[in-house]
Amino acid sequence: MIDLIVSHRSAAAASVARRAGRVLALVGAVAVALTVVLLSPFVLEALSGSQGVDWNRLSQIGAAYGFTSAIVSALALAGVAVSLVVQNRQARAEQVQGIRSYYLELVRLELDDMPLFQPVWGDTDIVDPHEQKRHVYADLMMNYAWMGFEIGTIREGLLRDMLAGMFAGEAGRHYWSRAHTSWIPSTSASRVGRRFLAIVGEEHARAVASGPPTRSTIAFRPPAVPPAGASPALRTSVGALIGLGAGLALGSLLRSRR
Repeated sequence: MIDLIVSHRSAAAASVARRAGRVLALVGAVAVALTVVLLSPFVLEALSGSQGVDWNRLSQIGAAYGFTSAIVSALALAGVAVSLVVQNRQARAEQVQGIRSYYLELVRLELDDMPLFQPVWGDTDIVDPHEQKRHVYADLMMNYAWMGFEIGTIREGLLRDMLAGMFAGEAGRHYWSRAHTSWIPSTSASRVGRRFLAIVGEEHARAVASGPPTRSTIAFRPPAVPPAGASPALRTSVGALIGLGAGLALGSLLRSRR
């Protein structure tokens, strides 16, 4: 799963780089077109062979390039339209990312104290606290996959690999069995959302048909091992005794000198 996430991040970075290259190429093309338009009178003057600026003659020569000028203008207008579309998509992606980041913060609070925050989301049939945390984490993973698939950074092949690993385990299958109905209203409104639901359903059915899932086990943390040597309390006691003995010896020495 970690390898898949790293691969997704690399694909996202490559996608951003490609988009940035396209925008820069578009800006360069528009700049070249504007430069040609601004310098066209001087170019026409050179082609006419006149010493002064005879704008009537230049206009007659320039009329022959009306078709080319129309094409350049159409390309510039198309470039502006494409730039606006790209900016609109980027703004939309930033809005979605902001909303989901806020949702992530809410889920983190819930994971830190499940007994306190879980009732806010409503009653649930999940009693085991470890299973509750797995359910919330699986929901985060599914939202991560949906966001990447929606904006195009997670392709279908990578999505299927992620889902295959998720549904191979008991926690992933239980999550989708409980939550799949809640995903339908929010994702089925768009073509991309319907495709996402279809892929998730196919991978879940394939995992179920392959056999029983891998059971979820609880990895207990080993008890903390105290550092080698004396305990902190013993070291403190020994230090106090040494200090007391040194003080008594110093006092005795001073009294003997008197």
